[in-house]
Amino acid sequence: MTTIPAIPGLDGLMTLSRREGVDIRPTLLRVLTDLYVQTPAHSLDEERQFVALTSRLIDEVDDATRAAVRARLSVYAPTPPEIAEKLALTSAAPSFTLPRSLRPQLAVDAANQSHVGMPRRATPLSMQPNEASELSTMFFAADAKERVLILRNLESTRLKPAMPIETRRATRAVAAFDQMARDADLIGFIAELADVLVLPTRMADQIINDPGGESLACACRAIGMPGDAFQRVLLFLDPELGASVTRVYRLSRLFDTLSERLGLIMLAAWRGASIAATRARHRPLLHDDERQRARVTPSQARPVSQPAAVPMPGSASRNIAKT
Repeated sequence: MTTIPAIPGLDGLMTLSRREGVDIRPTLLRVLTDLYVQTPAHSLDEERQFVALTSRLIDEVDDATRAAVRARLSVYAPTPPEIAEKLALTSAAPSFTLPRSLRPQLAVDAANQSHVGMPRRATPLSMQPNEASELSTMFFAADAKERVLILRNLESTRLKPAMPIETRRATRAVAAFDQMARDADLIGFIAELADVLVLPTRMADQIINDPGGESLACACRAIGMPGDAFQRVLLFLDPELGASVTRVYRLSRLFDTLSERLGLIMLAAWRGASIAATRARHRPLLHDDERQRARVTPSQARPVSQPAAVPMPGSASRNIAKT
């Protein structure tokens, strides 16, 4: 039987738990969860250790502790499936599927993963503009739980991310964002985000003014913004958002679980969606468009020209005689 390795910082709690009359299980479960979510990824042994330690504790703690742990793990992408099922994190969440046009290619690539027992290196899968538009629309239309599920599934896909932002440019942008957030300069923030991410202003505006805030977290992660700078953006850029402690805490925890690659995948989706929108607005006319338009245009009746008045014979001489 393998022994579970000790977790740093738990020696005092384990010693206290051996004393009679002291129920350390709620505190122990909270500490285990806090330690686990501090790391964006875990090895298989670490995941097994976490499942072994927490699965029993979840059934033995009070409802308040269970709810606190559930809230902490609900925004943590690498939550083990066993713990997610025990906390009912997956039952109410909708199933996530990639855009339909991407699924056949994924199926073909999955069939080619092995050749004579040797795995092949998976090639990144680029998104076409219409596919990116579908993914972007799906993300903006989803609620908070659905967005967490989408991001969790995108992490395991082979979608090709956008190129990382140049380091010096990203550093300047982070400093500018920090100052603009303190000044509540929303217009300047939108312009700088559009510039550094090479996005249309319309898309940058949608990302920043997104009510949920998850898109802003992805955009800031794609730039490489530090966690403390992102917290200041949440607190100062939008006074309404900054006044909600729950939302600031939730988005801060979500930001800590996001990887730069995941932020760049969302950036690729937003760029592709912008290209698709531009193509839709500037669709070139086909050779028979004018002919089709002429068919449906009602024919206009030509105005009938009135003939000029012709004087009667002799009328001029009579008029002279009268004078």
